[in-house]
Amino acid sequence: MYFFKAISDDVQFAQIEFRKQSRVKKLVLGSFLSCMAAILHSAGDLLPGVGYFISPFATLPILIGAMFSLQMAAMAYFLTILLLLMLFPSELFVFPFTTGLLGIGIGAAFSFFKKRLTIISFCAILLTIGIMGLLYVFHFPVLGPAVSDTFSFLTSGSIFLFALLYSWLWVELALFFFKRIKGTGSSSQFG
Repeated sequence: MYFFKAISDDVQFAQIEFRKQSRVKKLVLGSFLSCMAAILHSAGDLLPGVGYFISPFATLPILIGAMFSLQMAAMAYFLTILLLLMLFPSELFVFPFTTGLLGIGIGAAFSFFKKRLTIISFCAILLTIGIMGLLYVFHFPVLGPAVSDTFSFLTSGSIFLFALLYSWLWVELALFFFKRIKGTGSSSQFG
């Protein structure tokens, strides 16, 4: 069955190729990914309307970093938080608990789990905890004013179902991305 099959070793291939790179290249790539994540996440403020469709892609740079190296992803994650603190403090609450957390979670899940269902479930739980933490602990209206910040099983279940579908989408995008890297063959993509 599709969800119970083990994923391929494309991520491990990318990690092995990435380890061959110099520290400077790793640092530059991590910095570049954090800048891209900050720009993409801030698109909602920079381009009202269409920017809200662009800002979810802030997960991608953190995800790419996490799939190459969890250490580099952690650096990019915290550097993105610092950039958002300086440039767009209004976006600071959302990134660490949603898009950034999902990127780190998917990358870590690929390193620790092999089955597609386990990876998707782990990421969905992580994203659900992040959204519910913003909504119920910090009372930040991450889902807009229509959703109450008092606990509701219906809202929590809806958040989990959304997180499950959203995580599945990102896991499939990540697998597609790393199959493309493996398909090109050499380590020249990394620098």
